[in-house]
Amino acid sequence: MFFGEFEYKIDEKGRVPIPPKFRSALRTGVVLSPGVEGCITAYPLNEWRKLADSLTKGSLSPSKLRMLKRAVFATTFDVRLDGQGRIALPAPLKSHAEIVSEVVIIGAYNYLELWNKVRWAEERDIHQEQAWLLFEGLENRQ
Repeated sequence: MFFGEFEYKIDEKGRVPIPPKFRSALRTGVVLSPGVEGCITAYPLNEWRKLADSLTKGSLSPSKLRMLKRAVFATTFDVRLDGQGRIALPAPLKSHAEIVSEVVIIGAYNYLELWNKVRWAEERDIHQEQAWLLFEGLENRQ
């Protein structure tokens, strides 16, 4: 389970440390893909396999399934943690997320998100209020 918020600097080789408490879960590899809201999503291999399987077993027409596979898998990268627990961020993903020198890594339960620091502050402020409203709605159901 991934949760929390962590700020890091990107080094001159484009590497970012993974929070120490998450490293063991990512030792077998990390799959990076563009996030919908302009971040980078980082999945442990087992979670990525579940997601990939669900994408490829849908009830879409063959042409739509090919389009979906191209859109998802062509922009996805598999990386490994180095000896210091860092990953190298591929240039296309850094560009997608507008990450230059600083990154915020957030836990999102079964995956991580890597954000541009300024963008994350804006996103967090917007969603925090909405999340509490949703949470209260869930509590009232019980």
